[in-house]
Amino acid sequence: MPPTPTKRILVTGAAGKVGQAFIKRLLREPTLSHFVVRALVHSRSLEPQERLEIARGSIENLDVVQEALRDVTHVLHLATVKETPALIMDVAVKGLFWLLETSRQSPTFEQFILIGGDAAMGHFVYPHPIPVTETQPHSAYEGCYALSKVLEEVMLEQYYVQYDFNGCCLRAPWIMEKDDFKYQLSFGEDVFGGPRWRDLVGADKADEYIRCQTVPVMLDPNGKPVKRNFVHVNDLVSAILLALDAPLARQQTFNICMDEPVDYGEVARYLAETRGLPSVEIVTPYYSTWLDNAKAKFLLGWRPTYDLTHMIDSAWDYRRAADDARVIWYPG
Repeated sequence: MPPTPTKRILVTGAAGKVGQAFIKRLLREPTLSHFVVRALVHSRSLEPQERLEIARGSIENLDVVQEALRDVTHVLHLATVKETPALIMDVAVKGLFWLLETSRQSPTFEQFILIGGDAAMGHFVYPHPIPVTETQPHSAYEGCYALSKVLEEVMLEQYYVQYDFNGCCLRAPWIMEKDDFKYQLSFGEDVFGGPRWRDLVGADKADEYIRCQTVPVMLDPNGKPVKRNFVHVNDLVSAILLALDAPLARQQTFNICMDEPVDYGEVARYLAETRGLPSVEIVTPYYSTWLDNAKAKFLLGWRPTYDLTHMIDSAWDYRRAADDARVIWYPG
């Protein structure tokens, strides 16, 4: 048999949590040995290795994008900006436009994969009385980040309409790795993401909860435990690899998340049973959301491996090596 032609995938935001995990998995996967990774990094860096090319710059610059996409067959778009109004339109809108325009005109281009977010569906800010599927209208909450996630998905969808563009969107909720899940329950300044429990209960109570290792139970305005969507980075990477060159992924959007959202009441019960930790209920303005991942299961054959107990145990059992500093890639 003739050798498989070499393919080259550009990964934007390559030095982030998902980018690093994806590159590591792809480079060690025997069936993908014909892929070369071109990692586009901006403010961070990666160690050089075999089949890994390093490109530098920001996607807001057309010349950077054109050079980065030279001889590229696939694009995995991870680069994003959080609540930074001065930067977000240049990166999320103009940057994505340059990527899409340059890709569609490239003679080597084959597939574009966008990692979207449930912020485009309102996250837990709005009530969702039924499961959220891929056909639900966009509903960004206040701020520029959620708006940018809506604009990204809409731009990609319009390239399907205008140019019959081969792309797909993997819509992920909050992405966990290592001990992230443990720290999103912290009453300290080291909390990962939101809400900031310390601000909700006050510094004195927060300090006491830290001393007692108390677990916060997020309640909705009606006093019911909130159900919130998460995905482990390993499961998201598995979905990306399955979508790569998959005919059924063409021009599709997929919710990539745990089978069931995390119930904060169940989290507290499990940690009480397994680790003897106390908990405290905290009323918040947030609502339960249930992302439906059936489409990804049906069309991609994808299955998440992390459920609630696996997510909790892996976070609490994680032990950091001396050279494994805790990194907050962004607030969450």
